[in-house]
Amino acid sequence: MSDSRGVSLKLMSHIQKVVDVQSRVIYFLLCIIFSFGLTYAMYEPGLDQAQIYVLFLLFLAIGLWVTEAIPPFAVGLMVFGFLIFAMNSHYSQVDPDNVRSHYIGYINSWSSSVIWLMLGGFFIAEAMSKTQLDKVVFRISISRMGTSPTMVLLGLMLTTSLFSMIMSNTATTAMMVASVLPFLNTIDKNAPMSKAILIGIAGAATIGGMGTLIGSPPNAIAVEALNNHGIDIGFLEWMVIGFPLALILTVLFWYLLTRKYIARQDKIVIAIDEDIPQTDDESYRFEKIKKRIVIGVLCLTLLLWLTEKLHGIPASVVSLLPIILLTMTGIVTADDVRKLPWDTLMLVAGGLALGLSIKETGLADFYVEKIAQFDLNFIILVLLFAFLTVFLSNVMSNTATATVLIPLGIILTYQNPIVLPLVIGLCASTALFLPISTPPNAIAYSTGRLEQKDFRYGGLLLGILGPLIISAIVLITFVFL
Repeated sequence: MSDSRGVSLKLMSHIQKVVDVQSRVIYFLLCIIFSFGLTYAMYEPGLDQAQIYVLFLLFLAIGLWVTEAIPPFAVGLMVFGFLIFAMNSHYSQVDPDNVRSHYIGYINSWSSSVIWLMLGGFFIAEAMSKTQLDKVVFRISISRMGTSPTMVLLGLMLTTSLFSMIMSNTATTAMMVASVLPFLNTIDKNAPMSKAILIGIAGAATIGGMGTLIGSPPNAIAVEALNNHGIDIGFLEWMVIGFPLALILTVLFWYLLTRKYIARQDKIVIAIDEDIPQTDDESYRFEKIKKRIVIGVLCLTLLLWLTEKLHGIPASVVSLLPIILLTMTGIVTADDVRKLPWDTLMLVAGGLALGLSIKETGLADFYVEKIAQFDLNFIILVLLFAFLTVFLSNVMSNTATATVLIPLGIILTYQNPIVLPLVIGLCASTALFLPISTPPNAIAYSTGRLEQKDFRYGGLLLGILGPLIISAIVLITFVFL
């Protein structure tokens, strides 16, 4: 009986894989068909061949990102290949002497300042994880929050939010969930406090990402798009907007969770396991030295990032500091480098190339002239894009959402192009409605202590209040003031 059950399970698994492959092939073909149809529907005699190619690529990339017919990073790679092939094909006929100059900018997206900035953040996050500095800070923060359940939850969420500003949201969530699981295992699986902690950690990791340029890929995409349009925003300038918003929305999300889950509890105690090695242990002393090196590199890097206007060294160049020092000291090894999320960089680089192609081929200018004929209410447009960003980020990658919407936002608000990229980049970090909305949500859901419906309460309220608060602050800062 057990043998037949095992064979049946293997057969079902094989059938499921075949169905998944067939579904992806069908989605891929449908994306191509719809892209051709939309491109044909939007064709106008004023568009040249290069602009038509880019328009088709835009629709195809959106379709593939939404359906996930192929992995999101593969779409980024496809963008590069398509642009180089299409531009070479077009300009070899109309400008054969300067063909390379028409597509070299897309290749250079791989060396964009945004890519180096994010890479520096990845190295810092990996070093903190290897030296367990993340857990040290976690213990310190929790030990000072007392026994009030609301304060313990606040401490967990603020710690998560701050960490996600310099670490991957996914890595931060994994670390925090692993840290609290020993406590969660001591209480009932369906206890309200258990749900509040897991949902709070996942939400704070996503929200906290909006605090710094390296906190979340949509931030970097927004800044790079603005830099391409002559609007210079550095690490500190982003933090002036992003850091307060991250704290405000984290506290707001905490308040919502306390109202639903832990209002009736009096006190709580989190037991933290600490491995205290012998002081004469040579390996322990070596680990302590490595911790100090990482702290020194982190402090120096943050200081240079925050004082960019004083010393004039670009944030992307400062990012080389942790990359060089952490590898030179052996804290980050070759194996660690191979494990970094290179797929995220591929996706971001492809998105940057797509945004650049919309601008460089004149497609943006073409539609700006069309839009200029209509009297669109600016505030309504900002709110529309804010909620559209949240909606799309709930069903597809927030990086892909920002990649698609930010170039369009700049086109639609050409008179004040700074507002929509900021709103879109920030709102992409407020999508928490589904377990699949963000990797942090998926990690929390994977513990088996949450159901899909548990995400709806906080996700729905933050998905409504978040865009309103973000839009209001950005509009007040950059329009009314």
